[in-house]
Amino acid sequence: MMIRIPFDELAQTIESAFLKAGLAPEFAATCARIHAETSQDGVYSHGLNRVEKFIDYVNHGWVNPSAKPTLACQLGNLEIYDGQLGPGITNALFAMDRAMEIAGDMGLGLVTLRNTTHWMRGGSYGWRAAEKGFMSICWTNTESCMPAWGAQSSGIGNNPFVMSIPREEGHVVLDMAMSQYSYGKLEITRLKGEELPYPGGFNKAGDLTSVPAEIEESRRILPTGFWKGSSFAVMLDLFAGILSQGNTTASVDKAGYGNGGACSQVFIAIDPLKISNQAFLNQALEATINQIHHSKPAESGAKIQYPGEGSLRTRKENQVLGVPVHEAVWERVKALAGR
Repeated sequence: MMIRIPFDELAQTIESAFLKAGLAPEFAATCARIHAETSQDGVYSHGLNRVEKFIDYVNHGWVNPSAKPTLACQLGNLEIYDGQLGPGITNALFAMDRAMEIAGDMGLGLVTLRNTTHWMRGGSYGWRAAEKGFMSICWTNTESCMPAWGAQSSGIGNNPFVMSIPREEGHVVLDMAMSQYSYGKLEITRLKGEELPYPGGFNKAGDLTSVPAEIEESRRILPTGFWKGSSFAVMLDLFAGILSQGNTTASVDKAGYGNGGACSQVFIAIDPLKISNQAFLNQALEATINQIHHSKPAESGAKIQYPGEGSLRTRKENQVLGVPVHEAVWERVKALAGR
């Protein structure tokens, strides 16, 4: 059953759980805020629902709860950092902030991370850049969790990919995995007792299915765009590994640090006002968004949205009504927090 919890109570409870797990106070507060904001924006699978898994990673030694990135290489506006298996959230925030700092000076900053851990919701870093007036592109590789197109066994990651553009009336933010649905979306849909709106993978018999549990059992999640998503996932993986001098998915699998451990990430920040002026940026955004909003819907009553619009609407609703949480998950996290 879903219940609603005030944002501050949600964030404080998660912070208490992280403190008990051994995170330093500054890390616990930051990670808790990102988890709570993720749930508030409607990405429930990577917010509260990830707290238990993250603590499990810390307990297994797959995450170093006090590690910070160290500079490994600097080439003009490109910097490479070793994440030291620190918390994926704090590592990723550091990398995006550093990319923006470089972009503020040089127009474009590119920062890569190796030996980092699961960054939770990738969109968090796109939203952060947009809030500070920067365009951004970032992505991560993962452990193998998706078959390459035409294969039965997992051999590639679903490698989340994020793009963002600042806009005063509501930032434009794309946050997507290379799979049609993430495993987190499968979990949330299963917990609700629902099916996916479109087929999301294959069952053990090799048939396309919309039943989340069948896909979770087979581990044959469907690449976005079939062979195109499969190929895109491979290229994102290779770019991340090469640009960070770090692990590709094949090496992440061998590292044995759990879900997404010792992975590689890329963060690109661009200062659009060093390229053009605000008037041009506004015109490009509004012309595109107006055209999208005035598209004829395929189904009566459907609302055509630009990337990120749905998250903004959900955020505003949850700020007023409270953040929806799965009651059983909430009770388990409260127990971890000693509440």
